[in-house]
Amino acid sequence: MTTVADAARRRRSRSKVDDVAPSREQLLDAVQAAATVADHSSLRPWRLVEFRGDDRRLIGRSIAAAEGADHKGVEKLEQKSLRAPLVLAVVLSPVESRKVPTWEQESVASGVAHLLSLVLDDEGWGVMWRTGLSTRAEAVREAHGLRAGEELLGWLYVGGVDPERDAKPRKLVDAEQFVSTPPRP
Repeated sequence: MTTVADAARRRRSRSKVDDVAPSREQLLDAVQAAATVADHSSLRPWRLVEFRGDDRRLIGRSIAAAEGADHKGVEKLEQKSLRAPLVLAVVLSPVESRKVPTWEQESVASGVAHLLSLVLDDEGWGVMWRTGLSTRAEAVREAHGLRAGEELLGWLYVGGVDPERDAKPRKLVDAEQFVSTPPRP
């Protein structure tokens, strides 16, 4: 039986995927699993925007508009947005709360994105979380239909993988270097 720790150790970002993507039903099942992330007051301060087919071109066009790209630049950025058959925009959608500050809600949205990438990876899909300076640009906000107060955290590019490509084991960190105890007086 595979454990969550096994899945986490195996997970890797996959910049190259094929043209097969999870169905809508498979995606919704994965999102349901990812939504179990710790969420103070169960605010659910996040949402995803699903891009498939030609809708993915909106991402490239909006980034090109934000960067003031010329015609060649627009084409190049449109092509980049087609690198995976499914692109999920991860949106922080904060909720008014006296108890839960926005930074904590952003952590929840990031946690959902990461857990979703882990779930999809464990189900055999390739996932790459991409970000960039243009995530906060007005043209990009409009193309994603962001509402007042919402912020784009990036995109999960999702597609099929060739298991032969990732035959070498993932390099793990030396955990001892990242865990400490509090200072003693």
